[in-house]
Amino acid sequence: MLFWAGGAGADTLRLATWNVELSRAGPGILLRDLRRGDAQADAVAEIIADHAPDILLLQGVDHDADHLALLALQSRIARAGHSLPYRYAPPPNSGLATGHDLDGDGRLGEPEDAQGFGRFRGEGGMALLSRYPIAAAQDLSGFLWADLPHALLTDNTGAPLFPAAVLRDLRLASVAQWRVEVTAPQGRITLFAFHAGPPVFDGPEDRNGRRNHDQLMFWQHVLAGGLGDGLGPMPEGRFVLMGDANQDPQRGEGRKAAIRTLLGDPRLQDPRPSHGDGTEMTTVHWPQTGPMRVDYILPSRDWEVAGSGVHWPKTGPNTGPEAARAEAASRHRLVWVDLTW
Repeated sequence: MLFWAGGAGADTLRLATWNVELSRAGPGILLRDLRRGDAQADAVAEIIADHAPDILLLQGVDHDADHLALLALQSRIARAGHSLPYRYAPPPNSGLATGHDLDGDGRLGEPEDAQGFGRFRGEGGMALLSRYPIAAAQDLSGFLWADLPHALLTDNTGAPLFPAAVLRDLRLASVAQWRVEVTAPQGRITLFAFHAGPPVFDGPEDRNGRRNHDQLMFWQHVLAGGLGDGLGPMPEGRFVLMGDANQDPQRGEGRKAAIRTLLGDPRLQDPRPSHGDGTEMTTVHWPQTGPMRVDYILPSRDWEVAGSGVHWPKTGPNTGPEAARAEAASRHRLVWVDLTW
């Protein structure tokens, strides 16, 4: 395996995924910050430009109806030296009201009662940016949790997590899950993109842990063609599954079976991107948990992986500007994989 930090060569396609945590406390605040100048956004744009991905999946970007914040971010990345003119960013599930008291506290309309946690519609959304045209896209975020085969919708005693009326409305995805076709110079590539919810912040019923598990198992059913015609057939060509799983196969809380199943799926390969020394594959550092691997790019088996990495400059007593910039950008780190046809 080869590892390098610069842009991909002419014969390779570089994919990257990054939870940039560019979420703010209310609608319109991210756009305000981007327009007036923001140190975090500057760090994000510079790191993206340095790595020059052909296709970039972002999580943690507040959504607005006219994509004004995303357009401002695209412009900032372009000014930093890398153009990603094409985008796909439909409204996410975060902050979308369900009309139900999901957490059972007797109050409606709280962030916890939305399809995915959100103080406003679109908080912490997802966006795909690309050097190449987006030929087709399918937003799978409306798929209902109850429609997933073998969904974990009961607690350890067998009691249902939600009343039947809730299950008729409750979506599986906390943020988003998509199928996107991009027309690269070498041919069309299918991307399965997602941002799963955290498996914590609940009670002994483990509602969020079960949902995180099922959000990852969703892709097992997609790859097997087991969710019906509404999701379309499996692609005939190469494909890539990528996103923020909010789940480490070894560390932290949550149900590990789903992420381990994905990492071991014979239709996928795990490039095992590291910080550069070939040993450490963590992609985020949360103070309460320490370093964890939660962000993934899993190409189909027919790709050749030319290189991969996690942008994680070394820290310590003599921390340089590159490490300080990475820490200013996000607790997550950009993950990249170079693929050849």
